[in-house]
This record gives sequence, C-alpha cells and structure tokens, in this order.
Amino acid sequence: MAATAVQPGEAAGEVKKDRKPVSPKALARLFPRVKPYLGHIALATVCLLAASAAGLAFPAIVAVLLDTAFQHGNSRLLNEITLGLLLLFAVQASLNMVQVYLLTATAERVIAKLRTDLFAHLVHLSPGFFTDRRTGELTSRLSSDTSVLQTVLSTNLSEFTRQSIFLIGALVLLTIKQPALTGTTLAVVPLVVGAAFLFGRMLRRASTGVQDRIAEATGTADEAFAQIRMVQSFTAEAEESRKYDRHLSDVVRAAVERAKIRGVFFGALTFFGFSGVVIVLWEGGRLVLAGQLTAGALVSFLLYALYVAGAVASLASLFGAYQEAAGAARRIFELLDTTPTVVDPVSPIALPRPRRGEVGLEHVHFKYQPDLPDALDDVSLHIGPGEIVALVGPSGAGKTTIASLLPRFWDVTGGRITFDGIDVRDMPLRELRESIGVVPQEPTLFSGSIRENIAYAVAGRSVSVPDSAIESAALAANAHEFIVRLPLGYDTAVGERGVKLSGGQRQRLAIARVFLKDPALVILDEATSSLDSESERLVEEAMEELLRGRSTLIIAHRLSTVLRADRVVVLEHGRVVETGRHADLLDAEGTYAKLYRGQFRAGDRVALESL
Repeated sequence: MAATAVQPGEAAGEVKKDRKPVSPKALARLFPRVKPYLGHIALATVCLLAASAAGLAFPAIVAVLLDTAFQHGNSRLLNEITLGLLLLFAVQASLNMVQVYLLTATAERVIAKLRTDLFAHLVHLSPGFFTDRRTGELTSRLSSDTSVLQTVLSTNLSEFTRQSIFLIGALVLLTIKQPALTGTTLAVVPLVVGAAFLFGRMLRRASTGVQDRIAEATGTADEAFAQIRMVQSFTAEAEESRKYDRHLSDVVRAAVERAKIRGVFFGALTFFGFSGVVIVLWEGGRLVLAGQLTAGALVSFLLYALYVAGAVASLASLFGAYQEAAGAARRIFELLDTTPTVVDPVSPIALPRPRRGEVGLEHVHFKYQPDLPDALDDVSLHIGPGEIVALVGPSGAGKTTIASLLPRFWDVTGGRITFDGIDVRDMPLRELRESIGVVPQEPTLFSGSIRENIAYAVAGRSVSVPDSAIESAALAANAHEFIVRLPLGYDTAVGERGVKLSGGQRQRLAIARVFLKDPALVILDEATSSLDSESERLVEEAMEELLRGRSTLIIAHRLSTVLRADRVVVLEHGRVVETGRHADLLDAEGTYAKLYRGQFRAGDRVALESL
C-alpha cells in the first residue's frame, strides 16, 4: 500500500513548529547528551565542593588571625596561619584547575556532538525546508547558538554551583555566629532576586533579538559570497556592503538595548548588594563598640556577608545568562524537532535487481504551497527500460518539478510515481536515489580534489573507490585528458564550487560522477547551453556514452537533445499537451512546433531541415 500523500501545503518544506516561550525543558533536553560524561562531572563537582569549602574557611581563619595572633602578639601563630593559608590556596587552586579542565573538556565534547547531530539532521531534511531558510541563518545556529550553550556547560554551570555553595555555606555560618546580623544580611536578598527575575526576562527577549539579527546578517554575507561573480559583474559591491551594514546596524541597536538592560541590572545588583554590606558593617560596628563582638568576628562576618552578596549577585547574573542559553537551546531543538516531509516508509519494499529504470507517473498532481496553483495537473508519463524521453515546454511548465519528484525531493500531492513498478513512497529512499543519476545544467562541485569530487558519487555507500574506477569514469566522460594535464592531476583542488575549472571541465566531472554511480535512470538537464563548441562536442560525446542502455529523462532546451530522444513529451501549464517523436510533433503544428520555431536555435533548425 502506498504511503499517504503529503497534504497540500506540506510539500514545500518541513513541518513547522510554532515558536513557544522559552521553557526550562529546552535546556533540560541537553541532559541525555551530558549523561555519558556524568563520571567526569561528578569528579569536577567533588573538586568544586572541596575548593568552595576552602574558600568558606578563609573568613574563619582571618577571625583567628585578628583575634589571637594580632591581639596577643603571637608571631609564631601568625607564621603558622600564613603558611596554612598558602597551603590552603594551593590546594584550592589545584582543585579548581582539575574542575575547570573536566567541565571545559566535557562541554567541548557535548557541544561537538550536538553540532554533529544538528548538521546531520539538517542535511537529511527535504529540499523544501531550505527554500524557506537562509543558509547563513542555519550556519549561525550551528555556530553562535551552540557557543552560548558551550559557555553554560563549561563556565556558568560550575559558577552556579560555586556561588550556591558560597551562599548556603555563608548563610549557615552567619546564622551560627550572629543570628541578629544574619537577618540584616538577608533583608537585601528579596530585592536582588526580584531584580533578577524582572531583568532576566527582559534580557532573554533582548538576547534572542540579537541572535536573530546576527543570523540575518550572516545570511546576507553568505549569500553575497556565494554569488560573488554576480555581485561583481553588476558592480554591486557597494550595495551588498550597504545591505550588510544595515543588518549590522540592526544587530548593534539590539545589542545596545541589551547592554542598557544589563547595565541597569548589574547596577541595581551592585547597589543592593553593597548597601546590605554597609548596613551590616554599621550594625556590627555598634556591637563591637558595645563590647558584644570582637573585631576579628566582625571582619569574618563582613567577609561572609560579602560572600552572600556576591553569591546573590552572581546567581542573579547567571539567571540572565540562563535565559540567553534557554533561548539558544530552544532555537537549536526547534531545528532538531523539524520533521522531514519525505521519509522512509514503515515497511519498505526493496527494489528488485537488476534495476531496469522503468518510470511511471500516474495522474500526478503537485503544488508547492496550498495558496499556489498546481505545478503539475493530472500528469501521466511512462519511461520504459532504456528509453530516452525528452521533456519540452515553456518556462514554468513543470519540467524541473517532474525531475525533482522522481528522486522524492518532494512527494506528490495526488496520484503516484512508480520506479520499476513500485510506488516510490514504498521503497527505501537510499535505494531509490542510488538508482537515479542527475547531470544538472549547472554542475555542483565541492571544494577538494578532482578525485574526491568524482568519488562523491558513492559517498553514501561508505565504500572505498579504487583509483582505477575513478579514472575509468573520467575516461568515459572525456575528462581524463584534461585532468592529467593539470599540475597535480586527480589530486588538483577545484576550489569552492569548482571555480578553478572551466564550465566544460566542471560538466565533464559531473558526468564522470554519474558514470561512477552507474544508475538505472539518468535525469539530464541540458548541459551544453553555455559551452564553447569544443567543450560542447566533448560533453555531447560523454553524454552519448552515458545514456547508452539507460533509461533517461531529459529536460530539453536544445534541438540536438530532442533529436537524441526516443519520444518527446510537451508540457504546458503543468499538463501534458503533446507526446510523440520530433518529426510527428512538427507535422502536428501544435505547441511543440511553436516552441521549435520560436525557441530552438536557428542553426539547429537549419541543420534539421537539411537532413
């Protein structure tokens, strides 16, 4: 039974998740990724507890120093206390070193795995998802948002634990020593906590705005870099710079607004915290003057009070950082929760071998968005094993849409498509796509060597490709001759998107890649429209060899391609309006005859008419 057709409106991309307020659950979802490192975290926690305990012992030792060593002039005790403090701080430093290393290393591994998972998830999403998202935005999520989470795991988490220990430990010791002064110290806590919640929410919204604007700016830059030749050919460098500057101005405005909130926030925390210390100092001083408290005890109490004030201020600050991290986590997991519209069936049917490459479109309907007209309207088409079929029609007729539906980059919204007699929605995506090779009009190469680009044909099979197979594919594609003339031969770097090679060279590498893949069906988007005559001849010869014995669907732009086809299918407004051989369609004086006279090159027509 075929899989359920995608509902209208879902074909263009992935299922969108509604944006929800930041929830603690967003950060809690990191726990499964942290779980494998709980042993490291436990050891880091023990080190942190011990180091914090050493810190809490310092004010008590200072009290002894003031009340005993100084008051009685005991130099020996002074030396012993000083030496003890040095040893104490040496131990504390060692513990902090171990703790920082363990947490930082753990954070690096967790975030690296998160980035890997996010990237792996994104590359498995259907092409429609990427029509609604800018590349720069996605790379920003991979880099800046994950960096925010990395800071939380490596720094903020340990600082939160440390300040919590200082707060609780100092309060306990204060209560034991001077309950009356403890009440004065705690009076400032509600003010600090209230400020943290008030400004924390504002910081979260402001930080989310900054990150979103950074993503927009990154998207603009990425787009300009990707189309640098187009930018420079129209001398639009200044315009692109202005666009980027406008986005950066938005970033700066949002960041300045966030800075204002942070400034007021930290100013309020500083005032409330140290005002409490001043009041404690005033009240404690009165007790010292009354003889109810020693000077050493007062200094010790003040230090503990500073611990409390510092801890409350730090925890309030960390609450703001938590809000920023929660927003980043929400954006990341929003992407991870995005589900593809094109998925493997629950009970897949394996393709029989050998694969024949027989294709059938049965009353196919398709639309990209629910509010758009049908891109395909009741299209039926058959490609027999080894048959070459050319798709012809004006721009927007639906030719590229059919070529995209065959490997299930989208799913039909009505009807069905079969491959070797099996509904494509019932077979594993990997098997279907391994059976189809695409030679695009604009070939896509990756930065790397020529060898790596040809071998990319079998990258999904996780197998090593012998050099002989790569060279055989290059020979068949008429590419070997120009490759061996390059300084490093097959190890020559092609540059980003293959910019170091000519159009004809890139096209022959794309054909070599399909030769190595050895598919049952080839989808050929006319590949010679922008080449010089010699490159065109070499590419035509390579394609002639490639198509021999394979089922082929050609998106035809040129007469030479049409003449190669066994059958021509004419599309108009998403419907099949004519089918037949070239000569028969010319005699019919229909849509094809008009396209032939109006769109195909005059030289091609003369060549045909001379036959």
